[in-house]
Amino acid sequence: MAKAAILEQTGSLTIGEVTLADPLPHEVLIDTKACGLCHSDLHFIDGAYPHPMPAIPGHEAAGVVRAVGSEVKTVKPGDHVVTCLSAFCGHCEFCVTGRMALCMGADTRRPQTADPRIMRGDGSAPVAQMLNLSAFCEQMLIHEHACVAIDKDMPLDRAAIIGCAVTTGAGAVFNACSVVPGEAVAVVGCGGVGLAVVNAAKIAGAGKVIAIDPLKEKRDLAEALGATHTVDAMADDAVEQVMKITGGGVHHAIEAVGRDASAKLAVKLLRRGGTATILGMMPLDCRVGLGAMDLLSGKKLQGAIMGMNHFPVDLPRLVDFYMRGLLDLDTIIAERIPLEDINKGFDTMREGHSARSVVVFD
Repeated sequence: MAKAAILEQTGSLTIGEVTLADPLPHEVLIDTKACGLCHSDLHFIDGAYPHPMPAIPGHEAAGVVRAVGSEVKTVKPGDHVVTCLSAFCGHCEFCVTGRMALCMGADTRRPQTADPRIMRGDGSAPVAQMLNLSAFCEQMLIHEHACVAIDKDMPLDRAAIIGCAVTTGAGAVFNACSVVPGEAVAVVGCGGVGLAVVNAAKIAGAGKVIAIDPLKEKRDLAEALGATHTVDAMADDAVEQVMKITGGGVHHAIEAVGRDASAKLAVKLLRRGGTATILGMMPLDCRVGLGAMDLLSGKKLQGAIMGMNHFPVDLPRLVDFYMRGLLDLDTIIAERIPLEDINKGFDTMREGHSARSVVVFD
C-alpha cells in the first residue's frame, strides 16, 4: 500500500492509498524520495489538458530502486534514479534517428490484457498512470526506459527537478538550440524551466543571457543563475530594450511560459536568422507563427518537447554539472513540502511568485 495524491476531479488532489502491481519483465519499482511540482501537472489538474480520471499526476521525480523485473538490465535494486516522462521504446523511427523525446512509447506501457500498474488501495478499480510515471506517490512502477541511474552522492530533492524542469530547459539550450558560445539568448518566463534555461545558457557560454519576466523576484533569481540582463516582460518597450542590448535581436529566444503573448514576444526578439523555441504547454487552441518578413529574414520557429532530450545520457551529465558546481539547482528550489501540502504547493504556483516547490517523501 502506498500513499498518493490522486486527481479525482479537476481542481485539486485528494490524498489516498493505492497498491502497485509486481514488476513485469521490463519494469522497475521505485521508492519515490522527491517530486517537483511542475506547471504541466497544473494543466491536467485544472482541466486545461484532458486525462482519464482517477489519475495520479507527478512526473519530475527521483527515488531509490526497490525491485526490478526479470529482464531489466539498466538499473538494479538500491540504485538512485531520476525518472523522465519521455519513456522511449528504442526501436521506432524517432528512437533510431536520435529523437528519443518524440517516441510515443507504446511498448513502454502495459498491454491492455495485463493487470493495471496502479489500483485503488482496496483493489476496487484501476488508477490511471499519468505521463508514464505518476510520481505524486510513495512508489512508482515504471518501464526501465523511463529512469536512469545517477551518482548516489547527488541529493535526491535536487535530482528530482532535473527530471523535467532542468531537462526541458537545459535540453533546449544544449540539444534543440545548440547554443554557440557568444550567441545572445533571451529567456521569456523565469519559472523553474526558464531558470534552467538561463543557467544552461551560462554554461554553454552565451554572450548575453536576457531574462524576461514580469516579476522582479524572478528576474533577480535569473540574475543569480547567470542572466547578464533582465527586462520586465510587461514594459511597453520590452522588445526595444532587447534590441538595444543585443544590437539587433537575439540568436535564440526561448519561451518557457506556455502563453500566446509570450510566444509572440519570443518571435519579436529575434535577429535575422534567429530561432524561437517554444517550451511551454500552450492552450490547445493556440497558434504561433512567423510573418512574411520573418521568413524572408531566415527566422525559424520550433517546438522542443522535454528539451529534445537523450535522457539516459543527458541526466547523468546534468547531475555531474551540479556536483561540479556548474548547475545551480539550489536556487531553483523555493520550498520543500510534504505530500499532504501538495494542494497548497499548487496554490503557490497559481500565484506565480516563486520558483520550484518539491514534495519530499520520508
